[in-house]
Amino acid sequence: MVETYRKPTLDKDLDKFATMEEATGLLNRGFVTPGLAIIFIFLCAIIAAVFVTGQPGAVVIIAAAMIGAYMALNIGANDVANNVGPAVGSQAMTLGVALAIAAVFESAGALIAGGDVVSTISKGIIDPVAVSDPNVFISAMMAALVSAAMWIHLATWLGAPVSTTHSIVGGVMGAGIAAAGVDAVNWPTMGSIAASWVISPFLGGLIAALFLAFIKTAIIYKDDKIAAARRWVPVLIAIMSGVFATYLALKGVKKLVDIPFEMALLIGLGVAVLSWLIARPVIARQSQGLENRNQSLRKLFGLPLIFSAALLSFAHGANDVANAVGPLAAIVHTAELGEVAPKVVIPLWVMAVGAVGISLGLLLFGPKLIRMVGNQITKLNPMRAYCVALSAAITVIIASWLGLPVSSTHIAVGAVFGVGFFREWYTGNSTRRAEYVARHQINTGGDEARKGHIAEQRRRKLVRRSHFLQIIAAWVITVPAAAVLSGVLFVVLRAVLV
Repeated sequence: MVETYRKPTLDKDLDKFATMEEATGLLNRGFVTPGLAIIFIFLCAIIAAVFVTGQPGAVVIIAAAMIGAYMALNIGANDVANNVGPAVGSQAMTLGVALAIAAVFESAGALIAGGDVVSTISKGIIDPVAVSDPNVFISAMMAALVSAAMWIHLATWLGAPVSTTHSIVGGVMGAGIAAAGVDAVNWPTMGSIAASWVISPFLGGLIAALFLAFIKTAIIYKDDKIAAARRWVPVLIAIMSGVFATYLALKGVKKLVDIPFEMALLIGLGVAVLSWLIARPVIARQSQGLENRNQSLRKLFGLPLIFSAALLSFAHGANDVANAVGPLAAIVHTAELGEVAPKVVIPLWVMAVGAVGISLGLLLFGPKLIRMVGNQITKLNPMRAYCVALSAAITVIIASWLGLPVSSTHIAVGAVFGVGFFREWYTGNSTRRAEYVARHQINTGGDEARKGHIAEQRRRKLVRRSHFLQIIAAWVITVPAAAVLSGVLFVVLRAVLV
């Protein structure tokens, strides 16, 4: 008779303790990131207290600093994913490297090139006369900040990348309506912002699809891919360099120097030519010994994608930090001086709250949206991610030239959609691709096998429809949702403060 081994009672108890300890560790891990965020918010309150103690409205400024810190955390958690998500999804860089690059360049963009003067009424959507009373203005700005931050927080939790600019616009609009009625809103401006909901993603998707179509036609489906890559990849790198130089000249260094549009284009052209001269021998050297297959091509786009993520993060930090610190700076100015000014100077400590908050929000909460943009909408490789990054920069330049208010979030995510939907269309309708698949990928089974494989490819859905519908719905309701929430908060604040 075989006796079964039974663990001693002590071993059983130790196993239970080990299991409990592991479970406790997993549970506590879920509280670490919110805990660090709360600590940061209270540190911002302490910093604000150091700078404003003894000044008029100190309590209001400290409370506003905490709200501004909360807003900055949410911007980092949601908006920054658009800059590095495609590069992570294409495996051009790891998530850790992307977080580090984005955090450094977001902070650098905010502190070095972030605007030192900001409009107190976001995007000119509210008549300043309607909120000229300092107490009303402070309540409106605080309601706008809280509502925008709460909406972005909810969107991040749901996994929907939304526009932080549209969130703060909706917040200001809602508070303005609650304070002075619908006549206080500049409706033509709101109309142009609403139009950007459609224009931004459509234009971003179209440009990304056009570049992907070029890459497929000129490189991927050529018999000699490596020779085609040597010819065209330096050209594509030159286009990207020139576009980003123009983008940064227009959007990234406005605080340091004001560059006219024509001069920015000339700077971009010069950088493009220089980049082409440098890239030709580099790509020729990198492509030596590579096999004639698509996997080899991906290696040639890796480094440009890393640079694009860094540059997009720098420009984003320079521009979107105002969404967090603009209303905060306006509250600080109004509380200290007792007057509502059309434009105010952003104190250095306020800018630091925004810069650090965006980077910390990215590090603590950003991975969820990075994975959404990079992996879950559609499958990206370095070539497709390159098209997304390039499209984002080009679309912003075109919008600046046309004077259209656009959202960087809508552009980048629209470009991801554009790449995915173009692949669906191309898979089902391209004669060139069908011939290529039949010639190179189906070597056995005869004509019936080739036809079956091609038919199956044409039925594939390469964009997840659930994510597409969820994100579109979030975009559509961002402004009204933030507006309603802001209006309610404004009424509550006025009831408490009066």
